[in-house]
Amino acid sequence: MKIVNSLIIAIIALLSIAAGLAKVMQTQQEMEFLQGVGLNSVMIVTFGLVQIAGGVLLVLRKTRMLGAVLAASALAVSTVLIFIGGNLAFGLVSILPIALACVIIYQSARTTHDKSLNTDSKDADAG
Repeated sequence: MKIVNSLIIAIIALLSIAAGLAKVMQTQQEMEFLQGVGLNSVMIVTFGLVQIAGGVLLVLRKTRMLGAVLAASALAVSTVLIFIGGNLAFGLVSILPIALACVIIYQSARTTHDKSLNTDSKDADAG
């Protein structure tokens, strides 16, 4: 199961970083699409920086939860924009990365909760 979790984290991190870089580099396809749904250049670059941050934060265990929340949020916004742009098929496929990012959030929360329980039980034993 650890291998599957690591693969999900790697996929979402790389997807977030790649999507963010395309926006920060202002690639023609990204700019045309996002400007077509009403975003300006500053908003697009900012959105890209959020995606990159989410991907980078996913890599470190301490910041994984924040990274997953940023990644899931950015992926959700992208998916909504895809639907607004009228691409139903790609919008439906774009729901999968959101679900995977939510799996990471769930796993991070569970890990944090389990560690908290272990710490609490150790404190009770010491007292």
